[in-house]
Amino acid sequence: MSISSEKQAEVSVNNTSIKDYSTSPRNADDTLLAELGYKAEFKREFSMIETIAFAFSIMGVVASVSSTFSFPLVSGGHVGMVWGWLIPCFFVMAVASSMAELVSSMPTSAGLYYFSAKLAPPKYSALASWITGWANITGQVTLVCSIDFTCAQMITTAIAVSSDGATIVSSGATYGILLAILFAHGLVCSAATNVLARLNLFYVIVNVGTTIAAIIALLVCSGDNKVSTQDAFTMFENNTGWSNNGWAFLLAFTAPMWTLTGYDSAAHIAEEVAGAQRTAPIAILVGVFGTQVLGWLLFIACSFATASVADLLSGALPLPMGQLFLDVLGKRGMLAIWSLIIVVQFVTGAAQGVDASRVVFAFARDNALPGSRWWKRINRRTQTPVNAVWLVMTGAAVCGLLGFSAAALSSLAGASVIGLYVSYATPIFLRITSGRDKLVPGTFSLGRWYIPIGIIAVAWVSFIVVLLLFPPTQTTTPAGMNYAVVIIMGVFVFASISWIFSAHKWFHGPIKNIDDPRSSLEGKEL
Repeated sequence: MSISSEKQAEVSVNNTSIKDYSTSPRNADDTLLAELGYKAEFKREFSMIETIAFAFSIMGVVASVSSTFSFPLVSGGHVGMVWGWLIPCFFVMAVASSMAELVSSMPTSAGLYYFSAKLAPPKYSALASWITGWANITGQVTLVCSIDFTCAQMITTAIAVSSDGATIVSSGATYGILLAILFAHGLVCSAATNVLARLNLFYVIVNVGTTIAAIIALLVCSGDNKVSTQDAFTMFENNTGWSNNGWAFLLAFTAPMWTLTGYDSAAHIAEEVAGAQRTAPIAILVGVFGTQVLGWLLFIACSFATASVADLLSGALPLPMGQLFLDVLGKRGMLAIWSLIIVVQFVTGAAQGVDASRVVFAFARDNALPGSRWWKRINRRTQTPVNAVWLVMTGAAVCGLLGFSAAALSSLAGASVIGLYVSYATPIFLRITSGRDKLVPGTFSLGRWYIPIGIIAVAWVSFIVVLLLFPPTQTTTPAGMNYAVVIIMGVFVFASISWIFSAHKWFHGPIKNIDDPRSSLEGKEL
């Protein structure tokens, strides 16, 4: 793998030459974007540091671990925490590396579905783009919902602790908190690009600082109550209800897979980034690796501090991580660090809202959504897709109705991971099959390793998609069912029917919205 320090004289995508016309990074970015078929509609306000901060913040490591702590607790206990996090990290890095190569070659907000269109055989280009786009939007919207739903659960946990258990918030009230959070995020995500870029520096400081504080607090304040090193790394407990211990352990992978999503955000804000060909892939790799390392250290600290897995699972609080902090730090200490974690989760949701709105905008720009003419509008004052922002928040609010189910988190987490990773794997699969000779890499390249890394990435996604469709226990009820399959199948049926009866006639993949310098035909299909 290499990142060239020299500018490329020419980049070829589907035999289209993209020349480096200018010494100005912003001018070069806009020229490249025009060659890809799109006019510059955003201000390029994101610097290298701010783009890395955005990709890192969207994964919100301490808040994401706190949200999904129940999965490894149930599926392996201490082994689930430590090894259930580490093992998937190697495979996720293969996916991230493959994506970084594609983003470097084609830095556009259209992102994944654009990559699929360019790498697929011409006959199936539009269909590949259609599948990838709908899978990505499904994952994006459900991820916004799942982040904000767990943020609401964090708030209800804080209320329960502060009232010494006297106030237990109902599912209806939790949904009301979710709606308030979504409304606040709608306002934040509608802000101008320069405001969003600056906010991400604050996001990453709070995120990293709170994660480090949580690690230190758990290790120091647990004192003599820490378990032994052997127990912290090797004690296995199966609380899933599945009789097979190996399968039970695999379900612990839900936590890292849900946390390590959204790093495609660097692609979706590529049209707002200066030096996107170099900046976007670096942001993806640094963001993923940093989250993996901090997440593993935090889970190790949690494992040492967890004296009894059974006690945490039987606690009255909505989130077991809240119970762990309460047991280790006491009421005041727990509320102090929990407040910071709530802030991290809130800003994670805001970052994900920005990402999702850019995906909706890009897909609508290619007229792929019902009502596209509304969702592709750019607000004249903020120069951001405000309509797309509120469509995302509305969709997340609808998905939030799953909050009345006992398996709400596993359903939302499963749907978001499946939707996003299917959209990640599709262009990677096309890259290693029909697209081998269709892409000349940008400044970041996997070189000859793109095929084995791509094979690992696609195989892993195929496995994890099947895994996350299973219910958390072997025997289930309507209330405890994993509804991820309902969400995924609902979107799949809608997209399939639309394609068969209508879309195949008018959707031909990404379309140009700028004059082609060679043909001067605006709106010509790419």
